[in-house]
Amino acid sequence: MKLEILSPEKTLFTGEADSVQLPGAMGSFTVWPHHAPLISALAPGEIRFRSASKEQSLRAQGGFVEVKDDTITVCIESDN
Repeated sequence: MKLEILSPEKTLFTGEADSVQLPGAMGSFTVWPHHAPLISALAPGEIRFRSASKEQSLRAQGGFVEVKDDTITVCIESDN
């Protein structure tokens, strides 16, 4: 899947991901390949993603995510 994590200041990550765990406004959820399309608000929390067998994470203060056609676009206010 293609993953893009964006903040107002810059692109924080762009690349392939095997799975992405997100702090949804109604609870944490994981996006896997071929996931159904969705748009969700994000609560403050940790975004964790697995890319090339390496787990990475970013802290977010909120935002939203769109999943469509194996592309995940995350727009966040970041702590970084």
